[in-house]
Amino acid sequence: MANGNALRVLRQFTLAVVAIALLGGTLLARSRTTSWEETLWVTVYPVLVGEEAATALHVDRLTSESFASLEKFIAREAASYGISLERPIRVELGETVGMPPEPPRSANPFRVMAWSLHLRWWAWRELADQPAPSPDIRIFAVYHDANEGTVLPHSLGLKEGRIGIVHVFGARRLRGTNQVVMAHELLHTLGATDKYDPGTNLPVFPDGYADADKEPRYPQRHAEIMGGRIPVAPDKAEIPGSLTVTRVGPATAAELRWTES
Repeated sequence: MANGNALRVLRQFTLAVVAIALLGGTLLARSRTTSWEETLWVTVYPVLVGEEAATALHVDRLTSESFASLEKFIAREAASYGISLERPIRVELGETVGMPPEPPRSANPFRVMAWSLHLRWWAWRELADQPAPSPDIRIFAVYHDANEGTVLPHSLGLKEGRIGIVHVFGARRLRGTNQVVMAHELLHTLGATDKYDPGTNLPVFPDGYADADKEPRYPQRHAEIMGGRIPVAPDKAEIPGSLTVTRVGPATAAELRWTES
């Protein structure tokens, strides 16, 4: 029993040391990626989990141009806060990869930390043979069959390692909503936080509203990107169909260092 306790303590100590080392590198990288003095390179790596031929064909037809609206959205919103960089992000398409490791079901901090380290190690190993240089931000886009009633797993974006795992549908007609989800998780990797109630999925007032000063307050015309939805009534919000009706609010802009916090 004593040996078992000693091994457990040793594992936890080793994990803590590795985490501290990674934290130092993460802070340096975060300082550079949110200075907005040069273009950030983002690579989207498709992951095919859908079984239908249409899903595979959709993924096969993807190009870097498929994500042009994501670039335009960030450029438009950054410019609205005075960022002079003409192209804040550049999105490229990477090669198809395997499924990333699933996040733990438990919120135990050691399990979450271990998974985060495992994810970064997996990404390094999976992308070692990719021909392009390592990007600033890596987005793993997991494409599912676009069947009616399908509920996608939760997407996530991590500041640590600047990695996003985005669950989307493999259908051209849903490209707009796919891009909204991708933008949301991309901004998580740059420090933006959620601005919706996880229990109801309703945007939180005022930070989760694109136009918190609007009178009357409802219906809103746009979604705040980290609020996720367009509030149309106090107890109702709609999923935005594209990034054209999505905005970056002041609280999110401050987190991205587009403004003074």
